[in-house]
Amino acid sequence: MTTPTQIPGYSPGLENVIAGLSAISKVDPAGDELIYYGYKVSELCEKSSFEEVCYLLLYGKLPNATEFKEFQKKLLEERSVPGDLIQYLSNLPKKAHYMDILRSGASNLSHYDPQCESNEKEAELAKAIRLIAKTPVLLAARIRAQKGEKFVAPHATLGFAANFLYMVTGKEPDADFAKALDASLICYAEHGFNASTFTARVIASTLSDLHSCICGAIGALKGPLHGGANEQAMYMLQKIGEPAKAEGWIKEQLAKKAKIMGFGHRVYKKKDARAPILKAFGWKLAKKLGETKWHEISDIVEKTMMAEKKLFPNVDFPAAPLYFLLSLPIEVDTPLFVVGRMPGWCAHVMEQRAGNRIMRPESQYTGPEPRDYVPMGKR
Repeated sequence: MTTPTQIPGYSPGLENVIAGLSAISKVDPAGDELIYYGYKVSELCEKSSFEEVCYLLLYGKLPNATEFKEFQKKLLEERSVPGDLIQYLSNLPKKAHYMDILRSGASNLSHYDPQCESNEKEAELAKAIRLIAKTPVLLAARIRAQKGEKFVAPHATLGFAANFLYMVTGKEPDADFAKALDASLICYAEHGFNASTFTARVIASTLSDLHSCICGAIGALKGPLHGGANEQAMYMLQKIGEPAKAEGWIKEQLAKKAKIMGFGHRVYKKKDARAPILKAFGWKLAKKLGETKWHEISDIVEKTMMAEKKLFPNVDFPAAPLYFLLSLPIEVDTPLFVVGRMPGWCAHVMEQRAGNRIMRPESQYTGPEPRDYVPMGKR
């Protein structure tokens, strides 16, 4: 039998394989900057908004004032979700994973979408806007249902991030809280040919509909090797409990060969440019609330990991305490990844459509040589 090392051109996990061309984002292995259509994510987090970044990813350019006003209007209008769908998702078993809820939600939204089966550019844009607008509504509704609380309808005027926090808590959020969540969504909005995005593009290449592409992407993101690190990072911080215990706890885990979640990256070699952005927003919230413990622990963990393993934090590590300070359940950290990544997924589906060829890689057979069928009685 042939072993992988004997197969020319074979790359496990498609590592370093260029599987397509994309103008949407540039993921620099050095980690100096993440670029969306030529714009630095660090600058977008500082000066822009998640809504404007959604426009950028869908249309390939920043909007002027008139275009942005119209885009915001569409997002506000499309926040409405059929009441029976809200009820259906609220009634699903309490043990259901939030990612499964969002996958079911995306699938069910297709039944209500008048353009579901159309892959025309304008229809795709309209569907993308609906998915971007409605997904956080589905998530907020489920969060409240899990706590036995009534659904809070979307706010008529609040921005994207502020509206989500409002729907979860029932109260208009502090501006700094909304800005911190907004920045995290921008950081999660797009990241090249990662597993979930590539899944969406593979499905799109078959000319299946956008909702099917998104369902596949959510399924891929649910896998712990892709999503979930932010959740596990927060659970880890809770286990550590106190800053004084952090260094010893990490060293003990490393001695056991345990994996420390939220560190290292498949693409980045030196740093993840998104991590310091969210770390800064998190510290700002921590100081404002007078709850700095989690960030103090995080800083010690970060220093210990660099000293012991030369590993840097990825975007998921600072996202964990940031979301915790926003009083969001730890289990929704990865679903928030879905909310943020939705415009990126949709942008990639549309880009795939524009120059489509069905994805059909080859596999190298490594099974037995041809052999004769033996009747069951003689085996």
